[in-house]
Amino acid sequence: MESYKTFIGGEWVETDETIDVVDKYSKEVIGRVPKASKETVNKAVDAADYAFKSFKEVPAYERSQILERAANLIKERSDELATMITREAGKAWKYSVGEVSRGYETFKFASEEAKRIHGETVPMDASVSGVGRVGYYIRVPMGVIGAITPFNFPLNLVSHKVAPAIASGNTIVLKPASSTPITALLLAKILEDAGLPKGVFNVVIGPGSEVGESLVTNDKVRKITFTGSPKVGDRITRIAGIKRVTLEQGNNSATIIEKDADIDKAIPRCVTSAFANSGQVCISLQRIYVHKDIADEFIDKFSKATEKLKVGNPLENDTDLGPMIDENEAKRAEEWIKEAVDMGAELVTGGTRDGVILKPTVLRNTTKEMRVMCMEVFAPIVSIIEYDSFEEAIQHANDSDYGLQAGVYTNDIKKANYAINNLDVGGVMINDTSIFRVDHMPYGGNKISGIGREGVHFAINEMTNIKMVMFNMN
Repeated sequence: MESYKTFIGGEWVETDETIDVVDKYSKEVIGRVPKASKETVNKAVDAADYAFKSFKEVPAYERSQILERAANLIKERSDELATMITREAGKAWKYSVGEVSRGYETFKFASEEAKRIHGETVPMDASVSGVGRVGYYIRVPMGVIGAITPFNFPLNLVSHKVAPAIASGNTIVLKPASSTPITALLLAKILEDAGLPKGVFNVVIGPGSEVGESLVTNDKVRKITFTGSPKVGDRITRIAGIKRVTLEQGNNSATIIEKDADIDKAIPRCVTSAFANSGQVCISLQRIYVHKDIADEFIDKFSKATEKLKVGNPLENDTDLGPMIDENEAKRAEEWIKEAVDMGAELVTGGTRDGVILKPTVLRNTTKEMRVMCMEVFAPIVSIIEYDSFEEAIQHANDSDYGLQAGVYTNDIKKANYAINNLDVGGVMINDTSIFRVDHMPYGGNKISGIGREGVHFAINEMTNIKMVMFNMN
């Protein structure tokens, strides 16, 4: 067990209280991290605010070089990072390695985007009163960015907030999830080693109700970027005051399998999409709508593929599913399964729990009233529902308070186009599932799935202000 310090104002500091971080599989305490107080948060914000005065003047090429060095250090330290992600998040090793690769790529994209931030000219003479004037706008950094991240991607979801902030000349105070904070501290060391100026990146750790609220309500914070639950996101919008807010709040993701699809290609992808990271992904596949003509074949093949998954110690290279983040979450998911079965759903496979591990679970004949359907399950549970017509499937997929991403398997271009035009989501993945994401694409949702977009270029837009400039040449 190692005792860690947190990173504030370019210094490694301790606090009066600490939080134990446990290995989610073995339950061993693997680290002790400083718990922040309101005063700690204010100190971190003050450090970021002070650093902004000089960092906003750092040229784009220098910010790009810092980010590229950080990306390379992430790659060099990939084993250390992947091991920590696996231990503190319970993520299977192969998916932790994948997350580190994505973290590298996110910082690499940010290093490139730092050199592309620009404005545009404005045709002033399009207005009678603008004749004889020259106009353009530029993008300028906002100041202190407050970032709040969840447990399920302790490196890459942090990277999606930290890297664009640095690229655009902002400073950051990060509050990582209290259950997975050590990866963020390892990233702080990487940024320090990459030459990031003091105070640009700061880490505060502790409960959202204390540390998160102190960060959100601090008047020196100019923007909040948050990934988490709709309940917390709603709270943030109510207490943030006049500051910009970006929210990514999850989904109960649907994928449609039309009868003209190649189901032998769709099934392995759907299995991975439903159960990777024990279903604890914002865009995990939760609802599969399958045309009635192929439903029996699909369910038979899908359930057999699910039963072949290896469940157990996430540090073993061939493990597919490790533990959920804690036993309370596993118990909650188990209760939702039992509720669905009591309400008439058929348990095809899985449904059993061993402590913090929930077996990958497939349900059939679920209805929209069941919590496994209408809420974000965030567990290794997937429901398969039959439909008659493609239009009906689209309606079912839209029958949700969420709208982050959806998938559609079809070889009919007209149906694909119909889905694109009619699905009320932020991203439509044709011949793939809802879980597909690359780190430079725009990513975000409709309805309660959130406000704004991530993806490095798009996050930079969210983290900069437009400044209009006009020259009167008359």
